[in-house]
Amino acid sequence: MRSAENNQRPILFLMVNMFIAMLGIGLIIPILPEFLKEFGAGGKTAGYLIAALGLTQFIFSPIAGEWSDKYGRKIMIVSGLTLFTISNLLFAVAEHISMLYISRLIGGIGAAFMIPSMLAYVADITTEEKRGKGLGLLGAAMSLGFVIGPGIGGFLAELGLRMPLYVSAGVGALATVGSLLFLPESLSKEAQMAARNAKEKKESIFVQLGRSVRAPYFIMLILIFTMTFGLANFEAIFPLFVDAKFAYTARDISIIITVGALAGTVVQAALIGKLIERFGEKNLINWTFLFSAVSMVLMLLSGNFWYMLVLTVIFFTLTSIMRPAINTLISKRAGDEQGFVAGMNNAYMSLGNIFGPAVAGTLYDVHLDAPYLFGAIILIISLFLSRKESRSKMKPVVAQS
Repeated sequence: MRSAENNQRPILFLMVNMFIAMLGIGLIIPILPEFLKEFGAGGKTAGYLIAALGLTQFIFSPIAGEWSDKYGRKIMIVSGLTLFTISNLLFAVAEHISMLYISRLIGGIGAAFMIPSMLAYVADITTEEKRGKGLGLLGAAMSLGFVIGPGIGGFLAELGLRMPLYVSAGVGALATVGSLLFLPESLSKEAQMAARNAKEKKESIFVQLGRSVRAPYFIMLILIFTMTFGLANFEAIFPLFVDAKFAYTARDISIIITVGALAGTVVQAALIGKLIERFGEKNLINWTFLFSAVSMVLMLLSGNFWYMLVLTVIFFTLTSIMRPAINTLISKRAGDEQGFVAGMNNAYMSLGNIFGPAVAGTLYDVHLDAPYLFGAIILIISLFLSRKESRSKMKPVVAQS
C-alpha cells in the first residue's frame, strides 16, 4: 500500500481519465440530431447506436475484470483509453452508418476495459477507511464529465458539426499518453501471477443472472433495470425529439441536458442521505417512480424552452434520488452477498442501457411521442412492482406447527 501522498497523483490521473471518458460521451448528445441527418438516419439508428455501446460493455466487463487481475490495472486502463480514442475518431470521420456502429461497439469495449480497472485501482491503493473517499472522487469525476460534456458539445458544434468528436478524440489521446507515461501499476507482480495460476473457474455472467432470479432481492434488481431503461429511454431520444418536434438547436439541447444533469448531481451529492433518513428508501422509490412517469408525459404537452428545462431538471433530480435509494435497499437485503449483488446491479443496469435506447429508437420512428409514453408505462409498472414487493416484506411469517 502506498502512502497517502503517493496515492494522490494516481487518483488524480484516474479522475482525469474518467472525466474525459464521460465528457466524450456527453459531447455527442447535442449534435446527434443534425449528425444523423447527414446519413438520412432516424430514431432507430440513434437508439441502436447507444445500445451498441452498452452491449459490448456488458459482454466484456466480466472478461476485462479477470484480465485486470491477471495482467494489471494499468494495461487495461491504457487499452481502454486507446479504444475510446479510436472510437471517437471513427465516429468523427465516418461516412457510412456501419462505421458509426463499429465506433460504438469499440467504445463499449473501451469502457469495459477502463471503468472496472479504475475501480479496482482505487481499491488497490487505498485502505478500507479511505476507499469510500477515493471511489467518491472517481464518481464525482464521472458525473462532472457527463454534466459538462453536452454544454461543451453544443458550443463546439458552432465551429463545425464534427468538431466535438475531434476534440474528444484529441483529449482521449492525451489521456492515453499521460497514463502510459506517468500512471504507475497498482497491482503487484505476485498478485498478477497468483490470479493467472488460480484454478478456480469463475461463473459466467449468464449463470450469475440465473442465480439472481432466485434471490430475495430479485424484484429490486428488476427495478434497477426498469429505472435504467426509463432513463436511457429519455436520454437516447431527447435530442431527436426536441429537434423534430420543437426545432431546438444544439445549444438549446446542450443547455437543457447540462442544467438537468447538474441539478441531479447536486441533489445526489448533497441531499440524498438526508432524504433517505427523513422518508426512507421505500417511500423515495415509490414517489420517484410515480413523478418520473408523470414528468415524461408532461414533456409531450409544450415545446416552451423554460417549460422543458424545468421538467428535465425535475426528471434528472428524481432519477438521481431513485438510484441510490434502490442501491441502499438492495445492499441492506443482500446480507453477505455484497460482491455478488454489486456485480448483478451493474449487469441489470447494463441491460437497461442496452434495451432502453433500442426500444426508444424503434418507437420513435413509429411516432415521436411513443418512447415517452412507453417509458412512462414502464415506470408506472415499476411503481406497482415496488409497492407489491414492499407489502410482501411487511407480511408476518406464520410459524409452522
